[in-house]
Amino acid sequence: MLLSGCQSPSSQATKTPPALDLARLRPIDLSHAYNAQTIYWPNSPTTFSLQSQAKGPTPGGWFYSANSFSSPEHGGTHLDAPIHFSEQGRSSEQIPVAQLIGAAVVIDISGKVAQAPDYLLTRDDVLAFEQTHGKIAANSMVLLRTGWSSRWPDRKAYLGDDTPGRTDQLHFPSFGPEAATLLVEERQVSVLGADVASIDGGQSKDFRVHRIAAAKNVPGLENLTNLDSLPPTGAFVLALPMKIEGGSGGPLRAVALVPR
Repeated sequence: MLLSGCQSPSSQATKTPPALDLARLRPIDLSHAYNAQTIYWPNSPTTFSLQSQAKGPTPGGWFYSANSFSSPEHGGTHLDAPIHFSEQGRSSEQIPVAQLIGAAVVIDISGKVAQAPDYLLTRDDVLAFEQTHGKIAANSMVLLRTGWSSRWPDRKAYLGDDTPGRTDQLHFPSFGPEAATLLVEERQVSVLGADVASIDGGQSKDFRVHRIAAAKNVPGLENLTNLDSLPPTGAFVLALPMKIEGGSGGPLRAVALVPR
């Protein structure tokens, strides 16, 4: 016999979860579309290709369309899996889904990079952000806004150089190693992302930010867009890549939900 006011285990298990109120949230697409203009790392031997397999009316009288596509893992809006720079790091399909869904922190350095295209986020920049917006919580997804996405898909303006196959004259801003160490090791964030071609700056020759992040199984999100539509805190991001078994990365559709 149940006491008055108590619920049985079965009634508790079937309790309706709270609904996601999309009427109070504005979705923001953080990804560039893949096409013939998609920017890849300059030494990539191939780029994006879409080939039609069928398009038009069928013998049965209805329309049908299907394509095949090919793409290197690292180009366009994409994810870098930890194994990209760590032999023991997780590959794409091994990254927990929960790590790719969470609260976003957007650090804006667009004002600083206007006159310094090779500017790197510093530890002091992060601490100054925290003075205004509070300490960055563990498991936050930290996204760096540089404003560089407005240059897409102009390869020379976006990368700083458009010489085929050359990677030694690239110029664009990103995270600095000291800032990455603070975010990854001390704040224990879940993701680093940026609206540029790499979470390391264009002039990097040792990819220290990638290595710092990968050592802690923190993936990177690169070539994001529309970060100017996100507040410094309060947005919620879903960054789900193509689930490639054994992959070092892959195409990404990232979406932010911003309170209206």
